[in-house]
Amino acid sequence: MTQVKTGDTVRIHYTGTLETGETFDTSSGRDPLEFVVGSGQIIPGLDKALPGMAIGESKTVAVPCAEAYGESNPEARQDVPRDSIPAEIPVDPGTQLQMQTQTGQVIPVTVVEVTDEVVILDANHPLAGKDLTFQIELVDVIAA
Repeated sequence: MTQVKTGDTVRIHYTGTLETGETFDTSSGRDPLEFVVGSGQIIPGLDKALPGMAIGESKTVAVPCAEAYGESNPEARQDVPRDSIPAEIPVDPGTQLQMQTQTGQVIPVTVVEVTDEVVILDANHPLAGKDLTFQIELVDVIAA
């Protein structure tokens, strides 16, 4: 039976949950996720769990935040003067926006707090600082 090795293309079904048990993402009802093992296309902790698996095998993988989206970086938060954001742009907490850096790079940010004076934006990945658990099932392997 074919076992996964680095460089193989795999297709997996997965469900990702937080420590609270809340599901943050799943392939349920969609096509399996396809990627090349070891290529950096998925988070490292999940990538490392695949070598040695066989088609049809399932497992639960605990991924610490350091091997997922990293620690939350306080420097990725920015206070923006409220009056510098156009009135037509929604700034409710949780709203996803895009900012442009001085070099022209567009980065996604989340509104985390709003006062009369400032809007606090966070450029951390929404799952930064969180330990994750994945239930995975290997659906297919295309050997490298």
